[in-house]
Amino acid sequence: MSSESHDNPLLDTWTETSSHMFNSVVAANRAAFAAFGVRPDDDGDGKPLPAERIEADEDLPEWHVELSADNPDRLGVGDRVEFTKRISDNDVKQFAAASGDTNPLHLDDDFAEQTRFRGRIAHGTLVGGLISAALARLPGLTIYLSQDLEFHNPVRIDDRLTAEIEIVEDLGDDQYRLTTRVVDDGDVVIDGEAVVLIDEMPDES
Repeated sequence: MSSESHDNPLLDTWTETSSHMFNSVVAANRAAFAAFGVRPDDDGDGKPLPAERIEADEDLPEWHVELSADNPDRLGVGDRVEFTKRISDNDVKQFAAASGDTNPLHLDDDFAEQTRFRGRIAHGTLVGGLISAALARLPGLTIYLSQDLEFHNPVRIDDRLTAEIEIVEDLGDDQYRLTTRVVDDGDVVIDGEAVVLIDEMPDES
């Protein structure tokens, strides 16, 4: 690139104008959010979005985790973990952005009203992710080896779901077979099985 392109008055004017327009749009959006009492960086309840609050190996206050293990240092058949959270509108939109799955069934109210579901539903893979969240609460470093899923019922925005996992077989070599379910007020949303490898956590010292 020649040095002349850095001294182009037309380019400088265009850059300055574009920057001003962008800043104006951002300011207008912030003003619109404020007018409706909504901050662009919260989930509608005045709290920063979960992505802004999450820390490694920590839980947010709105989540619920329950672990039943006779010996937390040594997993065995019958040990269970539950992970509960609400699926928010922001969860669905963020998942669509992260995955690229912009199916209007998940994002467009008017479109979804015309389908068999009569309204928007959450992505099945997003809901299945709660199983992974439950597995992450097992003692040790859990690594997925396989996961089978059957989808039984749709999940609506704001549904509060619980992922339930139970160790049903010790396969040896620190590998386990588990039942994996996601339930919505007693109704099974997802059913399946997983095989995981559980390593010891790295020494942080």
